[in-house]
Amino acid sequence: MVDKITQAILDELTAKAKESPRLRMNMDLRDSETDQSQRMLNAIEPGSVLPIHRHQKTSETMVCLRGRLQVEFYDELERMCTESFVIEPGGANVAVSIPMGQWHTVHALESGTCILEMKNGGYEPIGSEDILSL
Repeated sequence: MVDKITQAILDELTAKAKESPRLRMNMDLRDSETDQSQRMLNAIEPGSVLPIHRHQKTSETMVCLRGRLQVEFYDELERMCTESFVIEPGGANVAVSIPMGQWHTVHALESGTCILEMKNGGYEPIGSEDILSL
């Protein structure tokens, strides 16, 4: 269990993300496997592909701890981006709360980008019905 989120932890997570074929790596921050929340650090490198997706049973909160992250919201019917903005420490937007059911994706804009990500309830993998193809 992590008591403090240090730059050393973010550095280690970023190094693992750079070595990963997916160019991202997360660290579980829950108290135990029975903890029914989702709290994690997520290191995302430029070029990491996250599909446009939604969470039907929970909202999602992301806080950018380091780097810059492009957040995009999509409309299911039009299948187009309806809003795009950057979250970054010290920037105009440092975090985002994504409503339940909102189609979204993110893109790391610089190496070393790390976010704190939180959702309600236990982990549920994203099914094909929750991925939006353009």
